[in-house]
Amino acid sequence: MTIDATEQARMVRDGEVSPSELVDEAIERLERLNPQLNAVIHPLLDEARELAAGEIPDGPFKGVPFLVKDLSCYMAGVPVHEGMRALKEAGYVADHDMLITQRIRQAGFVVLGRTNAPELGILPTTEPVAYGATHSPWDIDRSPGGSSGGSAAAVAAGIVTAAHANDGGGSIRIPASHCGLVGLKPTRARVSLAPDFGDVLLGLVVELAVTRSVRDAAGILDALHGPAPGDPYAAPPPTRPYVEEIGADPGRLRIGLMTTAPGGQFEAQPECVAAAENAAAALEELGHHVEHSYPAELDNPALIPDFLARWTAGVDWNLRYWSAKIGREIGADEVEPCTWALAEQGRTHNAGDLLLATERVQASCRRAASWWDDGFDLLLTPTCAEPPPRLGEHDAPPDNPLMPIVRGTPFAIFTAAFNSSGQPAISLPLHWTADGLPVGVQLVADFGREDLLLRVASRLEESRPWSDRIPPVHAERQASAPAAG
Repeated sequence: MTIDATEQARMVRDGEVSPSELVDEAIERLERLNPQLNAVIHPLLDEARELAAGEIPDGPFKGVPFLVKDLSCYMAGVPVHEGMRALKEAGYVADHDMLITQRIRQAGFVVLGRTNAPELGILPTTEPVAYGATHSPWDIDRSPGGSSGGSAAAVAAGIVTAAHANDGGGSIRIPASHCGLVGLKPTRARVSLAPDFGDVLLGLVVELAVTRSVRDAAGILDALHGPAPGDPYAAPPPTRPYVEEIGADPGRLRIGLMTTAPGGQFEAQPECVAAAENAAAALEELGHHVEHSYPAELDNPALIPDFLARWTAGVDWNLRYWSAKIGREIGADEVEPCTWALAEQGRTHNAGDLLLATERVQASCRRAASWWDDGFDLLLTPTCAEPPPRLGEHDAPPDNPLMPIVRGTPFAIFTAAFNSSGQPAISLPLHWTADGLPVGVQLVADFGREDLLLRVASRLEESRPWSDRIPPVHAERQASAPAAG
């Protein structure tokens, strides 16, 4: 099933298919493929059938099956466990919809369930102890990425055409890269986190989706963006609907190419470098000027420790937040070793340390922004410094609980800086390794310029199409892959 959500919605509008037919087909795919993938952990199949047969809001994606990541995006009466054994054992269920959930429903999507995520969304792989590993449909021994790995695996396998995702350091873009999908990380505050949060992790976290097509990313952004009353800040409003940027002429752009990993601590593997260089050639064929250049500030050695100061404080906050929700303190024996070690590290930062780290990051982002002001339109990088890893590579040895973060750093090394800066970035599936693994490339625009990203991405999609590429575990394939063991 290589058509996208936009086409499914058109089919419903034109009477070619009913929402019930789409939902029944998606449920059949879910029940057939999910045992191999472990992508969907909270199925809502009866609820989806009931909604599809009833009154669906007349939104742009009316009747289209959809999945929601089990991290944020609370749904009234539905579990929220965020990869945590403590929440699973407590049987925690949300008592309200978040605004993003309401907007997903108003768009007409029919939610089939919630997808797997690593504990608290911390790691760039989806292997929580609470629910087990999600397997990549490209190779069931490989990681689909994280933290939106369940959503990405389900979309890549053709269970649904799009699924909710969020990103605090690369968690939309990394799974998109590993699973051969489009992953748009919007500008900070583009999608409201109301009513529960003003921002999350001092503005690092944003919400959107993983999709098969660029136009789906644009359409979902149109459906979900916009501030809510009381939001602490908002992204600059678009000048027109994002779907109108699809296919629009971006003009001749000046694009910087970066293939060396920021800071020099890791070396980008050849396949990832080749992905970016091939994308550069494609952009030049489209008439753009590409040169080796990037903001020098990305090599600032303080970026990683300052990011981690906010990130680890966020892990401590998360444990406090969920302890309050379930009415008791969550202890070290109830979370994964890496989670507890990060929370302990977060507790070593006092309030002044956190404010100083935030100040340094903001100053760094201002210096980096001058690169765009000096005449560059986009930055092109590999999405990750390595192709998809094997499952189990992020396990924590008993004597080093922080090793999963060390192992995960090459996958977020190109992405995390733009959570700090708040800039929009998109991962596109433009490269595959010789053994058939997808490798994404990242384009980064200036603050608020999703419009430019979507124009260029849609032109690349047209010139280097990927819709015919499907993994071994996919709804369209006659023979199912062996069950994951």
